[in-house]
Amino acid sequence: MSPLLLLRVHADLRLGLGHVARALALQEAWRALGGQACLAVSGDERARRVGGGRHPFLDQPLPCETLDLGEDPHAPLPTDLRDRAAVVLVDQWDTSTAFLQALRPLKVAVMEDDTDAHETADLLFQPYLEGVTWPDHPVKVVDGCKVRPYETRSGACRVVRGSAFIVVDRTALELRPKRMPMQPLAVHRLLVTFGGSDGPNLAQRAFDLLARLAAEDRWRGTCTLLAPNGIEGDPFPGCTVVRSLPNLTRRIPDFDALWCAAGVTLAEALCMGVPAAVWGQNERQHAILADLALANGCFDLGVGTEADPAATAEALAGWLGPEGQDNRQEQVRDGMALVDGLGASRVAQELWRLAQA
Repeated sequence: MSPLLLLRVHADLRLGLGHVARALALQEAWRALGGQACLAVSGDERARRVGGGRHPFLDQPLPCETLDLGEDPHAPLPTDLRDRAAVVLVDQWDTSTAFLQALRPLKVAVMEDDTDAHETADLLFQPYLEGVTWPDHPVKVVDGCKVRPYETRSGACRVVRGSAFIVVDRTALELRPKRMPMQPLAVHRLLVTFGGSDGPNLAQRAFDLLARLAAEDRWRGTCTLLAPNGIEGDPFPGCTVVRSLPNLTRRIPDFDALWCAAGVTLAEALCMGVPAAVWGQNERQHAILADLALANGCFDLGVGTEADPAATAEALAGWLGPEGQDNRQEQVRDGMALVDGLGASRVAQELWRLAQA
């Protein structure tokens, strides 16, 4: 019988739909192994659409079973569903020991946790929070088991760390260039997106900065700005403002560079060789981005809600212009090395082994 994977996610104004997008990539990788998947979602009105079986970004049904759990991020799973499942992956950023314990006797995995709650689980994926760069060797033997440097334990929970477990949609892997793309002298086509909800309204701040650069003739490119909350002010020449951007993954390679926050879009850009300048939406997210920047995967502009406009404009103008070409080219190289597009398959394989244990 095909094992059933439960993907427990939450979507709201703060989290956006990034966790849902990651779950969709994982269910596809899990079904490719021969399993079945169910997406159990809680949250705001966007969760109602997903829980009702509709794709969050496209006008089509989802290819897997779905369940709407209402608004409570800690809503319990129905007993009959839990009894059918082999393993559950909790991917909703905030969790608790009590919430994870209530999932037993299922095998329990967690995607990203910076508390001690995961010690109640069997497996924790830390693609970002404990560093993105971990080697595969040397292999050690601990208690009769082979252990690689990216593996450790936290209490009774096995932890796997690093960018090898960064999940992107299969489309990003299909569009990944065979050779490293070459960066133009200056960025001519810029995509600006801070998510489909953009709770902190970073799109407006980015618009104001880019309008300033254009008015001062410090940047002459064009930009497409995703602003789900709209923009105050008239678009400057070369700026196109949209409230949504369907099939975003397929559109990323059409641009020379991105300005974005942490999330699936950033990971897909790195996978496809498109350099990114980044703003954190909060301090926790910025910690992730800072570590990626240390690995030269992106250009860190700090926390967007706290950024100094003059300093950010100066840094961004240099990165977008000719003096930033070498930096952007190196980020293309190192970003593609960090995110190879196979993270969903690796996560699915780890979950499969856990389900069979």
